[in-house]
Amino acid sequence: MNSFKFKRNWVVRTSKFRHVFGQALKADQCYDDIRISQMTWDSNFCSVNPKFVAMIVDASGGGAFIVLPLSKTGRIDMSLPTVCGHTGPVLDIEFCPHNDNIIASGSEDCSVMIWEIPDGGLISPLKDPVVKLEGHSKRVGILSWHPTAHNVLMSAGCDNVVILWNVARGEAVVRIDSMHTDLIYSACWNRNGSQILTSCKDKKLRVIDPRKGSVICEKDKPHEGSRPVRAVFVSDGKILTTGFSRMSERQVALWDPNNFSEPLNLQELDTSSGVLLPFFDPDTGVVYLCGKGDSSIRYFEVTDEAPYVHYLSMYSSKESQKGMGYMPKRGLEVNKCEIARFYKLHERKCEPIVMTVPRKSDLFQEDLYPDTIGPEPSVEADDWFAGKNGEPILISLKDGFVATTKNKEFKVIKSLMATTSSSSSYRQSDSVVRELRESSAFNISIDYCILKSSLKNTNDLKVYRTQARPIPESE
Repeated sequence: MNSFKFKRNWVVRTSKFRHVFGQALKADQCYDDIRISQMTWDSNFCSVNPKFVAMIVDASGGGAFIVLPLSKTGRIDMSLPTVCGHTGPVLDIEFCPHNDNIIASGSEDCSVMIWEIPDGGLISPLKDPVVKLEGHSKRVGILSWHPTAHNVLMSAGCDNVVILWNVARGEAVVRIDSMHTDLIYSACWNRNGSQILTSCKDKKLRVIDPRKGSVICEKDKPHEGSRPVRAVFVSDGKILTTGFSRMSERQVALWDPNNFSEPLNLQELDTSSGVLLPFFDPDTGVVYLCGKGDSSIRYFEVTDEAPYVHYLSMYSSKESQKGMGYMPKRGLEVNKCEIARFYKLHERKCEPIVMTVPRKSDLFQEDLYPDTIGPEPSVEADDWFAGKNGEPILISLKDGFVATTKNKEFKVIKSLMATTSSSSSYRQSDSVVRELRESSAFNISIDYCILKSSLKNTNDLKVYRTQARPIPESE
């Protein structure tokens, strides 16, 4: 009778994600012969979107990363052009969520650079960024684009400073420089970008109002160990952290910011030393933990009922990972029930790993693919800095996603990035612009896009000089 009772009480939790399995793609669908960076920095080293995959690589005499079209699989030629404008090693890269051709990079040279990748990838080395953001005094190791505001970028450096940039104007709008007393381990936005979450070497977790630069709430010692803590926002404003116990066991914990006294859930995982990088999917409530130096990916389901964090399964392989890229939902193959795709970096290659929910039907699985965040921003940078919030603009994946605003958005980004807040000053970085200024008797109204695309030889320069018009003083 007792054994019967035991069996009745032993109930397996039902979940449509209980049988999710990971599978590495075949060798001909990987990216081979790439010299992944040897830097000992705990960033992803990889960023992906539906068009490109970017990876930080070893480079002599500076820092570089490569950007490949997703379709360019197989062995990568050693002479492939790189993005190589930094004078120090690149530490972090991230594609803009609102334009698949724009990528930001942070480096040991203390600068942040914004790059424009042409459709089809690079055909020559890219050395000149669209815009260069300077404001950090030490290396820049963390970058994160705003999820809903156009042209807003957050950077965090080893100077313990967080800067919010208006990329379109090339200026730092908010500088949070007195809050963190030690190295910042991680920094991320919440779903609509109205809050920032940071973890720091001073053992504090902080939820910050980004525009006021003030702390909303904070937690001291979310994990007892002294090794790095990572933190991300999950569903309903809750916070998931990864860290270490006093005995150096790796842990994952879930917190309610309204009551930071005790974790909603705390689980010990293993005794490995690699920092766990969390990737959260708000559509499915699944969080993936990828440890640097691990050969596995664990995944958990986060729900709104106790015990809140439920272990699902683990993908294991033979080779350890040096970094990890995470594909946005709009880049997945919905007809194959793919709910996540990772780009795992090895010593010399990048290997895509697909997470799939097994289903027999070929029909669109609406329960797996609710409307997801699209590429359209919901608020402009100036409006967001003025206090306006914008909720994510959602798209359906039912018929596959086709971008409809790419050209308009791309044009706006280029023209905005070339202007400054002062109407009488022009960007000094282009040698053609400097030559025009020095040789012409007039102040010339310059459109950056026209110059960049058309003034490529001296004949063009002479033609432009003859067409230059004086600007009346009223302008």
